[in-house]
Amino acid sequence: MDKNLNINRSAPVTAAGEITVAANADVVWDVLAAIDRWPDWNPDIQGASLQGPLAVGSSLAGKRAPELFNSTILQLNRPQIYGLDRLDAWNQTQSIFWRLESIGEKTRVITEESWEGLLPTF
Repeated sequence: MDKNLNINRSAPVTAAGEITVAANADVVWDVLAAIDRWPDWNPDIQGASLQGPLAVGSSLAGKRAPELFNSTILQLNRPQIYGLDRLDAWNQTQSIFWRLESIGEKTRVITEESWEGLLPTF
């Protein structure tokens, strides 16, 4: 993992969470990598699509109520890490990383995110 690609821990808003799921890391990775299927498991997302191949530098776009989002894939290291960064018209940056840790046939999914810019400072 590239230690330089991480959330901004000094951003005004940060969040982290984790869950252990009863699936191996390859299955969890496949769910995260199927960007157009994100609305199937995340009720906050009304649509998402990948622009190009699943690769570092590729873009994805979608809608998460009440806003549209455009993101760039920063890091992929199957099946351990998946990182996104977003810069929108409001000069707001959001970074999200998912880290997957195998625990036998289960997977611990750790997510971290940071928000900075105009809106998170209000």
